[in-house]
Amino acid sequence: MKKSLLFVALIFVCFASAPRKISWIAIGDSITYLNDHQNETGNRVTKGYLTLITEKFPNVEYINQGHNGWTSINIASRIDSLGLVKADVYTVLLGTNDWWQGKALGTIADYEQANGTATVYGAFRVITDKLKKLNRKAKIILITPMQRGDFVYINSYKNNAYGSYKPKKDQTLEQFANAIADIGKKEKIPVVDLFHESGINLDNMVHFKRLKDPATGLYKNYVYPDYIGIPFNPATDEYPYPVEASNMTYDGLHPSDKGYQVIAQMLEKQWKGLK
Repeated sequence: MKKSLLFVALIFVCFASAPRKISWIAIGDSITYLNDHQNETGNRVTKGYLTLITEKFPNVEYINQGHNGWTSINIASRIDSLGLVKADVYTVLLGTNDWWQGKALGTIADYEQANGTATVYGAFRVITDKLKKLNRKAKIILITPMQRGDFVYINSYKNNAYGSYKPKKDQTLEQFANAIADIGKKEKIPVVDLFHESGINLDNMVHFKRLKDPATGLYKNYVYPDYIGIPFNPATDEYPYPVEASNMTYDGLHPSDKGYQVIAQMLEKQWKGLK
């Protein structure tokens, strides 16, 4: 009898000392999506920020709600059909596609007045309202978009875009990052500011971009900002980012393993107290 009681007591102690599971839903675009789709990176990425966080905190279990190419407006417009569930932590990493697709940023009034999904500010209100409804006690963490260099999709060279060194439709990517920071400040929601604080910038996105020298027709490795304005022909030119060009990103936009480590380290600081 005493042995049985001792055995039961040991089981109770083991269960009592085990850290509780923390559920995490990561909402985002391709930077989140690619965590579980390394084959779409040409296998240049081995671990995204979701995997790195769960390796650091084994009690964290994530659901990847990254959607390739989506904007905050896409997410907000379909918020009730995404299958979002109650979780302990929600992270939201959006904004870079809103900028590139020329979505209207709007103003903080669109957020305050819940003006809907016509603007990014309004879309974020829809998103945060939904997350609070799912779990009023959940921790919400907003993540600003990173800076970005010239992007060329590794699986389709025709899918390319210039970097955040110039505006798109009279809006800068920094304005979108600042909007997310403004929302965090207003709501007292923590913000991981990748745009300003990660150290990932136009100088270190890639080591170089390999393009044909217009004067000679020979390939040359151009560093930022020298590659700006040098033409790239997706129909005939080689991929401008060979493996050795990778630095913080592998394609000018999406993080490399090195870049994902930076994101995870910044996000890790917000996991304090989640036990």
